[in-house]
Amino acid sequence: MAFNVIKPGLLALVQDLGRHGHQSIGLTTGGPMDEVAFRWGNALLDNDCNCPEIEITFGMLTLEAQADTSIAITGADLAATLNDKSITPWQTYAIKKGDVLAFQQPIWGLRAYLAVKGGFHCEPTLGSVATVVREKIGGLTGNGDKLQKGDVLAYQAYHDHEKRSVPRLAIPNYGNREIPVILGYQYQSFSSLERANFFSSDYKVSSNSDRMGYRLEGQEIHSNLKGIISEGIAYGAIQIPKDGQPIVLLQDRQTIGGYPKIGCVTRIGGSILAQQKPGDVIQFTPITVDQAEQERHLQMARLTQWR
Repeated sequence: MAFNVIKPGLLALVQDLGRHGHQSIGLTTGGPMDEVAFRWGNALLDNDCNCPEIEITFGMLTLEAQADTSIAITGADLAATLNDKSITPWQTYAIKKGDVLAFQQPIWGLRAYLAVKGGFHCEPTLGSVATVVREKIGGLTGNGDKLQKGDVLAYQAYHDHEKRSVPRLAIPNYGNREIPVILGYQYQSFSSLERANFFSSDYKVSSNSDRMGYRLEGQEIHSNLKGIISEGIAYGAIQIPKDGQPIVLLQDRQTIGGYPKIGCVTRIGGSILAQQKPGDVIQFTPITVDQAEQERHLQMARLTQWR
């Protein structure tokens, strides 16, 4: 009772909501780059919110089902097909034994999420199955391996499929590339001109971007600080290294760092950012902590009410 991996694609990883409580020993959290899409995948199937899913980056993944089940696909549109028939994200589908599920190159967005009824069966490492390739932890093997041809993604067979879809208003607009930023405590070390440049400039997503962080190319900005003592790194922290090009640190970020930080993208903003491809252009917009909390509460309330 499993999906057999026929083609592994560019980067397909087993993820749950992350490995928390271990940053003091240098282990990052991991988890889904687009948390909103991940949570909706499990909600569509009435799964626990932390059930493991597959994060599919850029597509090219092909799976063959060995037993009946229900799946949900959320996040980017990776031109998915079920037995060569096109299917769209943000809804559930019935899977029969022998069905072939395939993902192609992105139509829009970058990362799709595949959830299965009851979640994929994996052995946790330090309380989580989240795959962090750089740290060689999590995933099917426990060693941080991405999916490979011949891997077996186990699940519990399920026959009572229910067709569901995410309400249109709850589906994120990945085309809205204004990323909200909460100002950081080192914000004052940037002059008023540098701040204005940061929030009024377009930044292009560099090809040198990954799950650790998104490197951006555009207007240089510089802090008055020559350097800082290494300190803990929060999700979404926007580091400004010596070359003045911002780096947004995401799920697989290092646990400490010593560059000045102008602010921090929100979880919702980070989900939108994670769906941008190299070459896409974004802008940053400042918001308050209260606004960020309201945005988060609204998103979670939609999920709770829908469930």
